Amino acid sequence: MGGLPKSARETLSGFSNTPGGGTLVLGLDETSGFDVIGLDDPAKMMSDLASMCREDVVPPLTPVIEVAEVDGRPILLADIPELPKTQKPCYVRALGKERGSFIRVGESDRRLTSEEVQQVVADRGQPRFDHEVVIEAGLDDLDRGAVDSFVTRVRRNNPRIFADEPVDVILRMTKVVGRGTDGAEHPTMAGLLGLGRYPQQFFPQLNVTFVHYPTPTGESTPAGVRFLDNVSLDGSIPSIAAETLSVIRRNMSRRALITGEGRRDMWEYPPEALREAVVNALVHRDLSPGSRGIQVQIEMYPDRLRIMNPGGLFGAVDIDRLGEEGRSSARNSLLMKLLEEVEVPDEDRTVCENRGSGIRAMLAALRHAGMGPPRFKDTTTAFEVLLPNHTLLDDETVAWLQLLGRDGLRDSQRTALALMRRGDVMDNARYRAATGITDSRVATFELQDLVARELVTQTGTRGGARYTLSEYATTAHVGGRRARPNRRRQILDLLALRDELSKTEISELLALNPKTAEHWLRTLKSEGSVEPTEPGRGSKHTRYRLSAKARQESLFTDGDDL
Repeated sequence: MGGLPKSARETLSGFSNTPGGGTLVLGLDETSGFDVIGLDDPAKMMSDLASMCREDVVPPLTPVIEVAEVDGRPILLADIPELPKTQKPCYVRALGKERGSFIRVGESDRRLTSEEVQQVVADRGQPRFDHEVVIEAGLDDLDRGAVDSFVTRVRRNNPRIFADEPVDVILRMTKVVGRGTDGAEHPTMAGLLGLGRYPQQFFPQLNVTFVHYPTPTGESTPAGVRFLDNVSLDGSIPSIAAETLSVIRRNMSRRALITGEGRRDMWEYPPEALREAVVNALVHRDLSPGSRGIQVQIEMYPDRLRIMNPGGLFGAVDIDRLGEEGRSSARNSLLMKLLEEVEVPDEDRTVCENRGSGIRAMLAALRHAGMGPPRFKDTTTAFEVLLPNHTLLDDETVAWLQLLGRDGLRDSQRTALALMRRGDVMDNARYRAATGITDSRVATFELQDLVARELVTQTGTRGGARYTLSEYATTAHVGGRRARPNRRRQILDLLALRDELSKTEISELLALNPKTAEHWLRTLKSEGSVEPTEPGRGSKHTRYRLSAKARQESLFTDGDDL
């Protein structure tokens, strides 16, 4: 292979602007299914790439570059981390920021539009587009009833500041209105969206579109039906939120949830989870001029619901930490503040709490409904929430869990197993999101316990650890044979034969994961079947033997090995 490909600069820009970054691999032939062709001079290629990272993109990048060998041929791996938001966008110097900023989409690099570049730059600091005075709008474009209700709440909730202030002063202090360049008062963007009669008069696309497709692919049915429902929803954010939830509800059906207490009927998607997802999309959407032509889009399919808004995650939050306590950041801070005091039409509650609890409430509602967590997708310039339409603990899954053996398993572990059965790959962050566990140490302990039980296989270590179903758990099915050996009997037989052994020796002799050996030794010790040869809490060098009780009893009978 010759020099660096011409597209390498674009890929460097794309990875550094994309959430999670990426890895650039040189020495593979994309045209022949990524066959390994190797590098003629890997040392020079490494030097040239490092130089490109320093000189050809802005800001300069410092990736980790290394040479690896595949099929006896050298290839180059460059780990390109995502840049902090304060340094984005990374762009190709020769093309300039407007034409040389890219983002990675699938297997290709897509050039950011001028509007998207402006959005990324705006996100470096606290955006103030919601503070903007809408010069074309007048005070009569505000909904008088909504304003009166807002002022009443503000006075009641903060009497020290607002109790004796007239309405016009309160509206100015809360920035529902502001003074324009003409010297007159006009609604702000936040005031119009929160309390306006018809904001779409000035911003036609700041609304919601809802489409219900009859097929999972979005294609028409054989009978030619393209949509089951197709609605555009206008008005202020409180009105849009309420009407959107009503539209989704009329397109939902009810389903059965199997629990330990029996069967209960529920909506396909929990209303509380829908409310949080819809409100988040409306209040966190990008309001910069370049994004005002994009609606919040909701798409319903037979197997999923997608909610998409312009503007990726903002501030000190990322996909892995969404929903964590103390992790909250508002792109539209004024709008969020106003909506704390704006009531939803015909309901005794406000649009949002502005406490950073929306994602946690969504996750809790889905768990209560026996559903898996949503999938979040952040593409820097857009954000997507995908809610799968399935019940985790349906009849078939409950039967499968019973086959594996539920004794000793926690509800959180059962939830994770059900998700992995559907193809999910778990890590610590996703386990916590799926189960509601907040302590990463507890999550690690429970995942490691599943590894010890031989229900889950671990790849990687520490922060890179990933968990999938073991072969035993994957192939287990109702009516099938239990393929897993009886570890209890194996260990007892081995100790009877060898007198005493350490955990490491048992692990090696039985070809067990050390955690599995530790799990069964702990279980047998608690049952009184084995004991350490020396008193104390034990260590990796502790040796174990059969207890006097075990020697006197008939030990070697088949039993439940779970």
